Amino acid sequence: MTTFALDGMDLAALLCSRVCHDVISPVGAIINGLEVLEDEKDGEMREIALDLIKKSAASASARLQFCRLAYGAAGSVGAAIDTGDAENVTRGLINNECTKLVWNAARQYAPKNKVKLVLNLCLIALAVIPRGGTITVNLTGEGETLEAQVEANGANARLAHGIAALIAGEPEGGSVDAHSIQAYYTGLVGRACGLDVTVTNESESVTLQARTRGAAATASA
Repeated sequence: MTTFALDGMDLAALLCSRVCHDVISPVGAIINGLEVLEDEKDGEMREIALDLIKKSAASASARLQFCRLAYGAAGSVGAAIDTGDAENVTRGLINNECTKLVWNAARQYAPKNKVKLVLNLCLIALAVIPRGGTITVNLTGEGETLEAQVEANGANARLAHGIAALIAGEPEGGSVDAHSIQAYYTGLVGRACGLDVTVTNESESVTLQARTRGAAATASA
């Protein structure tokens, strides 16, 4: 089957829409908090508003820092990214009591597309467990041989319908929108750095694996 091809301008526009969607909620909360501070005289309510503003600003900052590495250039062409930075922005993005991140990887500089792929796999894994759970990231190899496995475990863990097809570059219906662009982009990045991304669904567990293209076929031969 021919892999679906999205026009470069459409890809950029949809990714921008995705970033805006990710940050609009905390920014809106900041605005609401400021409006309360402007009109409210009660000290307790002002404290609540200040707390809302602080938490929302931290959330917006964390989401933007994550998006910068997951979607952005993050350096010049061919640049490497510190996997420690990738871990830090992922922890900042999750930052809740319901979800735990286990990051099993030695810190290293790795090709930026491979690090971007890991971050996007983490984003998909986070959506798999909306009620919370554990996301485990395993990175093996170094540099150009880097491979990744991201596993999401939690109650009712389930990959949304059509995500696997989007990752494979074969969206159902032959179109991609702002809601589905992230999964499509994940597969695009994987193919760009020579990795095949596969998805395995089990009871309360979803595993996303990025391996060197053709490795699975070689291993089963």
